[in-house]
Amino acid sequence: MFTGIITGVGRIATRESRGGDLRLAIATGSLPFEAPQLGESIAVNGVCLTVVAFDAASFQADVSTETLGLTTLGSLPDGAPVNLERALRASDRLGGHLVSGHVDGLGRVASITDDARAQRWRFAAPPALLRYIAKKGSICVDGVSLTVNAVDADGFDVALVPHTVANTAFAATGVGAAVNLEVDLVARYVERLLADRDTAPSAS
Repeated sequence: MFTGIITGVGRIATRESRGGDLRLAIATGSLPFEAPQLGESIAVNGVCLTVVAFDAASFQADVSTETLGLTTLGSLPDGAPVNLERALRASDRLGGHLVSGHVDGLGRVASITDDARAQRWRFAAPPALLRYIAKKGSICVDGVSLTVNAVDADGFDVALVPHTVANTAFAATGVGAAVNLEVDLVARYVERLLADRDTAPSAS
């Protein structure tokens, strides 16, 4: 599990095709990377990846065909900046919201406008995901926990404060860029519970 609070910005170092899927080497950049372990989880632009090799300044992870089909990881070029977050520990503060690192689908940056010292970002998103997005609810965009300011049939708006822009890969993201979206876990579980209730046999 993750929080959506980005703790470092790294870069795609190399991409290696392996039997139809991909192995990425990711330079950790500003991510605190003390005591890494094989098999630990690191969120890369919101995608939970498993460390299969590492050195002092980078780690490697395999990306399955399923992940390549649902996220932006397959299209990021060498050198592209990426948001990084190591997995949540039981003693950590939950500063954002609970994030699984399982991306639901892709959105796209529709517009970026100044809003005093902050920026208002609008993201286009498919209807299948917009049904889970609520005003003042939480959304994870490229691994960043954000609060939804507005939502309609075509997309949603968020506000990015200067600290978020300066300390995430959003600083290098422009209008038209594809982004990974993960909706709030609670919305998915509520839908499943309601579906089970509707299909459950009535008591005689």
